[in-house]
Amino acid sequence: MNKAELIEAIAESADLTKADAGRALDGFIAAVTGALKKGETVSLVGFGSFGVKERAERQGRNPQTGNSITIKAAKIPSFKAGKALKDEVN
Repeated sequence: MNKAELIEAIAESADLTKADAGRALDGFIAAVTGALKKGETVSLVGFGSFGVKERAERQGRNPQTGNSITIKAAKIPSFKAGKALKDEVN
């Protein structure tokens, strides 16, 4: 499912216009992104939690040359599914 299909599904499910559903989805994405930038966790009970994880600096290889390179430490967004979502999928 891509973003346009998700907007259509939200509009149909919540009895909204596609424009309203699109703005709602964009607002959700902006809110989650803003919270993650601040280092906060966004928890939706039953659905899951969005958070930020720290990845340590590590050694890697350049696939073209085979030379060893250092990959910098980074913060990466993560999602952990909640129990209700896991149960629905299984």
